[in-house]
Amino acid sequence: MALSDDFLQELHDRVDIESVISPYVTLKRKGKLLGGLCPFHNEKTPSFYVYPETQSYYCFGCGSGGDAITFIKNIENLDYIESVRFLCEKYGLSMPEDNFDNGLSKKRTRLYEANREAARFYYKQLFEPNGKIARDYCKKRQLTKDTVTLFGIGYAPDSWDSLTNHLKSKGFTTEELIEADLAKKGRNGGCFDTFRNRLVFPIVDLRGNVLGFSGRRLNEEDRAKYVNSSDTLVYKKGREIFGLNLAKKTKADNLILCEGNIDVVMLHQAGFDNAVAALGTALTEDQAQLLSRYTGEILLCYDNDEAGAKAVEKALGIFARTTVHTKVIKMTGGKDPDEIIKNFGVARFKALIDGASNDIEYRLSEEMQKHDMLTSDGKVSFMRAAAKVLAALDSPIEVDVYASKLANELSVNKEAITSEIAKNRRKKKQSDRKEQFKEIQRSFNNPNDLINKVNSERRNNLRAAKAEETVIATLMSNPLLYRKLSALISADDFVTPFNAKVYKTLCERLEEGKAVDITSLSSSFTSDELSVISSIIANKAQFITNSVDECEDCIKIIREDKKKAAHKQPAEMTEEDFLNIFKNNN
Repeated sequence: MALSDDFLQELHDRVDIESVISPYVTLKRKGKLLGGLCPFHNEKTPSFYVYPETQSYYCFGCGSGGDAITFIKNIENLDYIESVRFLCEKYGLSMPEDNFDNGLSKKRTRLYEANREAARFYYKQLFEPNGKIARDYCKKRQLTKDTVTLFGIGYAPDSWDSLTNHLKSKGFTTEELIEADLAKKGRNGGCFDTFRNRLVFPIVDLRGNVLGFSGRRLNEEDRAKYVNSSDTLVYKKGREIFGLNLAKKTKADNLILCEGNIDVVMLHQAGFDNAVAALGTALTEDQAQLLSRYTGEILLCYDNDEAGAKAVEKALGIFARTTVHTKVIKMTGGKDPDEIIKNFGVARFKALIDGASNDIEYRLSEEMQKHDMLTSDGKVSFMRAAAKVLAALDSPIEVDVYASKLANELSVNKEAITSEIAKNRRKKKQSDRKEQFKEIQRSFNNPNDLINKVNSERRNNLRAAKAEETVIATLMSNPLLYRKLSALISADDFVTPFNAKVYKTLCERLEEGKAVDITSLSSSFTSDELSVISSIIANKAQFITNSVDECEDCIKIIREDKKKAAHKQPAEMTEEDFLNIFKNNN
């Protein structure tokens, strides 16, 4: 469905991009711009900017950019029309055709409906005679009926096709069941239930949609302890958090991140309604970013074993690239929270929460256990390891506090500790700079990098591409220059096809008296293409001119390189030619 320009203009005028983004990102004003930490990748230094004048956003770190529609599309995992409808509902606008629904949206709706009906089926089966094995397990784990109901826990019967037959009777097709991963395709062309003889936990998103399921084995001889829904059109396990739909309502100041579904369920039953868990995988950066929108502090609550210790280390590294403060709950007295609560009571677990160590304290404690602190060699090796840990701190005050503490505890001169920390900080800074430079090189050389992927000829024609982008940014910023600019250069004169397409689209719209802001272009370009257009605006902000005369140098470069492109291929360029590309653009 092509939305009309009148409607998109009304949406553009009604929607304020700052109010759209601010619930997801903490924005701070920086002159005319608003900056914050990007919600699409983990970072400690803000590289995400909102441009109120153009009603657009762009992240200099990951390349994501666009308008309010694009932002909602990416942050909420919706398609284009669903994103527009989301904004219409938020700002009280009516869709041009309220009865419109494209194929993808219809399919997504059908999968949600199939999942919801499957959840009802599993819940009902738990209380049927054949659900006794699941009820016995719940009784063994001391799960109450209220807890079962709260989480919608159910039972997948020990049958090949119980759910399949039930959903088909409700009008769902075999293809829909397979697409929702409620069933698997059989060798004979039929299908069989994905979950069989398992306690089933529905995975519910923040809007109440059932996305998929996680099934815990009831027969200990089954190979897989858990079977989880595969990624589908409505579910990406690396992006979702189990229990967050309930935990977001907590009055606690933090969230407890557990290892598994049953840990979350048991903690909620014990009164810790702020417990959540990653789904079927180790914690991902997307999940960390999602959690950071709902709390400023995460308490890591992983099992007291080697696998749990490794999971803590990984999680600390991921959360270190967010604004979230992390602490680690040590499972003293049991393997997991449920065992501790059953053996020692809720008060004991609450005491463990109160005594949770922050990430630095945890790392220092772990390092200390690796060394023999009764020997001089052990102390020295520990202090060197501790200095590396403390070198990661940004705050001089924190460094001073920990250095003083270590000096007192180990009877070591504080200056020696701070000197070792400073040495490691210098090494880390040099290492970070090298890695950053390598990242830039990889981005430039990588054809799969977003800007190179969208504009595949950019790397081979960098000087011309930069000049083209300056002309595009100038035209979008100053549409009144259209007549004069279009008389001097046409899209056919452009060297790179994507920039030519953008310039041609702008000229056609301006010729018809239409707007050329990001929102008005949103129905003509893909999300990736809009991100690149946003990057052009953001990166060329300092070069945008107010007169055609100031664009003439760019036009001259474009024309020159257009002629060169016909004669000289990148593979034929000398090293001097290649270096001159950069020299002429600095």
